[in-house]
Amino acid sequence: MGRKKDGKMSAFRAEKFLVFMLFLFGMVLRAKGVWLEIPKSGIKCLFEDIRKSVVVMADYYVFWDEDYLNTNYTPRVSVKVTSPYGNAVHHQENVTHGQFAFTTSEDGSYMACFSTESSHDGGKAVTVGIEWKTGIAAKDWESVAKKEHVEGLELELRKLEGVVEAIRENLIYLKSRHEGSE
Repeated sequence: MGRKKDGKMSAFRAEKFLVFMLFLFGMVLRAKGVWLEIPKSGIKCLFEDIRKSVVVMADYYVFWDEDYLNTNYTPRVSVKVTSPYGNAVHHQENVTHGQFAFTTSEDGSYMACFSTESSHDGGKAVTVGIEWKTGIAAKDWESVAKKEHVEGLELELRKLEGVVEAIRENLIYLKSRHEGSE
């Protein structure tokens, strides 16, 4: 009878642990969707403080509304992503969509700037949608699942393992920063 009770308790603890890990998983995944309205001849920039050796991925798309439907103009933007020390990580001119991916080489604020050309007709603002992912959120879990033939609960456990490792690395990083400031 004692064994049955212990089995229920360990199952209860495992369930609580799994719920806690899922909560952490949701907190650690960092994917941001942002919409920017860039005025004619304007520039808008996003900044994110990222530590060294973190994977960053982003997709961006230019959207236009009915103001552009009756024109021959398709709104386009130029994109430049730079590291904290000003090194160009990504650069594209005159595009309607694109993506970039890189692994950070320096600690600090990475900057992504979107600008429009002043020569377009109409003088309308351009809207850019950006999905920015860092760290574990940038990992392609579908490819992992196909490559390693995992699915369902096993895939979720792999994701949780990645989250736990990311948390561990963040704690080590924060501890080293704290010790360095003393």
